[in-house]
Amino acid sequence: MATPRALTIEQELRRQLDATHVEVIDDSARHADHLGAEGGRGHFRVVVVSERFAGLSRVEAQRLVYRALGSLMATDIHALEMQTFTPQAWTAARTQA
Repeated sequence: MATPRALTIEQELRRQLDATHVEVIDDSARHADHLGAEGGRGHFRVVVVSERFAGLSRVEAQRLVYRALGSLMATDIHALEMQTFTPQAWTAARTQA
């Protein structure tokens, strides 16, 4: 079951990036003793599939994700691991797996 913060992250990514597929994993429990967790901010892994990533470098796509999450980066997220894909790249990656 997704945590409330994970659901909020998913909603923002879908809304801001017109994402067709979003996976959010809340890894916060694995980092409970980590200094960044003291303020209640969490550790998350995301997979985001959006046509908005077409033609962008990996870094540019990641910047879009950070922008999409806006203030959540300052209030709810301490660490964010991400994978970004265009729909075509996502299909290819799933076919190879």
